[in-house]
Amino acid sequence: MTEPDWLDEQEMDTWLQIAHVLTRLPHALDAQLVRDAGLRHFDFQVLTQLSQAPARTLRMHELAAQVSASSSRIAHVVDRLEGHGWVHREPCAEDGRFTNATLTDEGWRKVVETAPGHVATVRRLVIDTMSREELARVGSIGRRILQALDSPPPDARPTGTRRSR
Repeated sequence: MTEPDWLDEQEMDTWLQIAHVLTRLPHALDAQLVRDAGLRHFDFQVLTQLSQAPARTLRMHELAAQVSASSSRIAHVVDRLEGHGWVHREPCAEDGRFTNATLTDEGWRKVVETAPGHVATVRRLVIDTMSREELARVGSIGRRILQALDSPPPDARPTGTRRSR
């Protein structure tokens, strides 16, 4: 067995700062949205994805992909949002095998009234803590991390294949 490629002091510090942000930022975003709008951050992400879609409509599986959710999680969240009258589900007119989620007019109003407080919180906690140059670098870094997340690990094998012996 080979020795792990341990993090040096700078790498460890950077990783710990990112890990703390990943832990604390979602809680802070949830707290503001629950307090001001009665929504969790994830619910608001679903509403905003629908608000930006053509005709404010997405197939459920596309919506799930856009918010990185499982089919069961997105179904549960859309059930809750539908209960508030913010989202409506119906069979896809182009292909009845699929179900569409559509942001209702009431859902649109919820997004419009919720967005200013959310943006103010994002600005206070993230955007205003950096210069324009730092924002550009963080954006670039975020894209590279997302690209790494979307890439299979180097040792990944296609499912169902066997190693040569």
